[in-house]
Amino acid sequence: MIFAALADPTRRAILAMLLEDDMAVTDVAEPFRMSLAAISKHLVVLAEAGLITQEKRGRVKWCKLEPDAMRAASIWIQGFGLFEPVDYDALERLLERELGDGAS
Repeated sequence: MIFAALADPTRRAILAMLLEDDMAVTDVAEPFRMSLAAISKHLVVLAEAGLITQEKRGRVKWCKLEPDAMRAASIWIQGFGLFEPVDYDALERLLERELGDGAS
């Protein structure tokens, strides 16, 4: 669910904004060219993924980033960094040597 939430550029932008501080929903919506209702739908997706929490303070609904929610996803992604990149030129040389020796 986290990766589905992160797939949308608007939601990634919202998360980047929330890195700075908690924000009111209306402040989150301000820089985007979409309705408050559309932003609210994005916020629901982020909340359901556990990436943000929302709370009402008086009449204002606030959004807060939940950085720990990304920990599992981050660990999963970092796992791919453990593999060394393949040196295709070296592989080609090895195959040429092996196949060349076998053909003689």
